[in-house]
Amino acid sequence: MATIREEAQAYQPPQTLNIADLTAVPIDDLQVESRTGKKKNEDGTEETFDYKCVLVDGKEYRIPSSVLEKIQDIIKLRPEVKNVRVTRTGVGLTTRYKVDIIN
Repeated sequence: MATIREEAQAYQPPQTLNIADLTAVPIDDLQVESRTGKKKNEDGTEETFDYKCVLVDGKEYRIPSSVLEKIQDIIKLRPEVKNVRVTRTGVGLTTRYKVDIIN
């Protein structure tokens, strides 16, 4: 049994990982899953939302729809692409994603 101090020191708050946290994304190997989450609104009510994610090494990485759109555009131009890298800038509503081809 652990003390409160030990538990507090070992505690890691849950965090949402993002596809941009991966160094490379193999677009043919990862299976996309649909999930539903909940968020609290400013008035205290809960709202559900749907999102897409992939599992890598037992961790869930969220895929923003804008990233899927950019990958779709890349595949149209270069159907042979196997791997991409996603980079993220900004936070919250100002978050922007860039998708680069890596092979």
